[in-house]
This record gives sequence, structure tokens and C-alpha cells, in this order.
Amino acid sequence: MMLTAVRIGGIAALTLLLSACVSTVLEVDGKATQPIPAAVTAEMSRKSMSPSAPILVRIFKQESELEIWKRDRSGRFALLKTYPMCRWSGKLGPKKQNGDRQAPEGFYHVSAGMLNPNSQYYLSFNLGYPNKLEAALGYTGEALMVHGACSSSGCFALTDEGVAEIYAVAREALKGGQGSFQVQAFPFRMTPQNMAKNRNDPNFTFWSDLKQGYDIFEVSRRQPKVSYCEGRYVFDKEFGGGEPRDVLAPCPPALNAPDALVAARTQSDRVAMEELLTAGTVLSAHAYADGGMHPSFRRLLERSGQSALAKRTSLSSVPVSRPDAAIADPHSPDE
Repeated sequence: MMLTAVRIGGIAALTLLLSACVSTVLEVDGKATQPIPAAVTAEMSRKSMSPSAPILVRIFKQESELEIWKRDRSGRFALLKTYPMCRWSGKLGPKKQNGDRQAPEGFYHVSAGMLNPNSQYYLSFNLGYPNKLEAALGYTGEALMVHGACSSSGCFALTDEGVAEIYAVAREALKGGQGSFQVQAFPFRMTPQNMAKNRNDPNFTFWSDLKQGYDIFEVSRRQPKVSYCEGRYVFDKEFGGGEPRDVLAPCPPALNAPDALVAARTQSDRVAMEELLTAGTVLSAHAYADGGMHPSFRRLLERSGQSALAKRTSLSSVPVSRPDAAIADPHSPDE
């Protein structure tokens, strides 16, 4: 009986390892306690930020970029640094089930316990997928990470060097008193041009909901408050009786009116999108073979091959996941 239980446990562990970007216990070598690099702390100082100030993370699949924002002395978030992502998998759109290779899209909150110093991919932090909304919608999957190397099966891979910086910045913000930091994961920068390109995508309604949170941050440079009702995200709403208990039930009446500046931004973007569609100048939406890669890494992959890229992005030369699909990624920053 005990042998059977051990065998079942081993199979379950192997299944988890193969189905997601999971973590395994490696020997602790101090990488998780390394200080924030001097160049990054100098940039913080230049921008009136302290190492212990709160952070916010934004991820853009199409552009293959991750941004670290940090609260400055004005009390607003300012951009600290943008990191090129080496690899993400799947296509544009939310993750819905285990094994679909989709990297998540949505709003997540990462606490200190979700930082993993013993990751298989150098260092990592768990996004907390599925969140409350995704769980209510029946979405499945686990161990969806931001981590090092250049390999993804539903995760966001930043290179060992990149994730080391991000991990240190996040660790110090959480040590400084931030209970959790918000991660906003988007399919693309939510400009009128990108919204117009993807107007016919089945995920357009979902992306329009995400854009509400995107617009709040773009206008105010503050973290939007996230709620869930009617099976969707709702931002910056105060409800009588507290937060909605049933994620799928109709939203209760809100006590506060929408922010006028945010509403104006949303409306102007909507008008701009409609004008682009009417003019017929919108380019077609991107189609992904399996995820994307920042152009800087794609050029290295094309020029030097996958072994060279693996050595460049991982101290242990973790193989690049599906390199042929990465090269086929059609996105160019000039578009």
C-alpha cells in the first residue's frame, strides 16, 4: 500500500513537472539574497525612489516585454526599467486549462510566499493563477511563473540575469512593507491601433475589460482596485456591503462614479479605434505558432543558433523552448 502511494505521488509530481513551468528544489547558493544591482539602485535614486518602495509589474505578450514600476516620492508609480522577455508560449488570449501552453492574462497579486528561491529556472515567482475570477470560470492550471532562462510552457521567461534583478527588486519591496505587488498581464499594449487589429478576436470583450484597468493606470499612475462580478474584472468600484461574494452574479450597485479623466481616455481611444477601422488602414492581427520572443533575442537565435542563446540566457544553458516557433513569431517593434 505504501509503495503504491509513493508511486502515485511520483507520477503526480512528474505530471506537474511536464505540464507547467514548475519549480524543483536545488541547492541554495545565495542567488535569492543578492542585493539589487548598483546600476538599478542608482536609477532608483535618480528617479526619487527608494529600494523599499512598492512596485507594480506589467507584462505585454505581443511586445515580449516586462515593466517594473516603482512608487516615487510623489506617491505615484514611475517606470523603473523595461525587461525584454526571452520566451512566452501559447497565443494571445487567457489561459483556460492545464496543458494548453497559454501564458496567463489578467490581474494577479504576488506576496512574499510566492517568491521561489529554489526554482528550476534560476529564480521565479508564482503569479497565483488561477485567481478568484479564473477559478470561478473553471479555468485550470498551476505553477504559472515569471522565471529565468528562455523556456516556457505557460510561463514568462526573462533570462537568469533579468529575473535576478526583478527578484531582488520585488524582495526588497515586500520586505519594505508591501503586502503583495500587482502584476498586470496583457496580450499587447492596449493602444487604439492594437485594439483595432484584434477587433474580431473572440477575446476582444475580455481584452476590453482588461483595458479598463490598463487605462486607470495609464491616466493616474496608481494601482487599480480589482473586483470580480458578472464573470469579469471590475476596477475601482466601491460596493455597498463590501466586495461581491459571488464572482458570477450580477454586480451590485456601485457607490462611486467612474473617474472622469479615465472615462475620457477610454472614450477617446474607442473613437480612435473606430476611425482606424473606418479608414481601413488597420493591419491584420498577429498569428502565433507558439508564443513569442523579444526581437533582440530572436536576432541572436537566428544569427547564432539555439545553443548560443541558451548559454546567453541561462547559467545552466537551459534549452530554448520550441525555437522554430520563436523564429516564426511575426511581431516587430516597428509595426
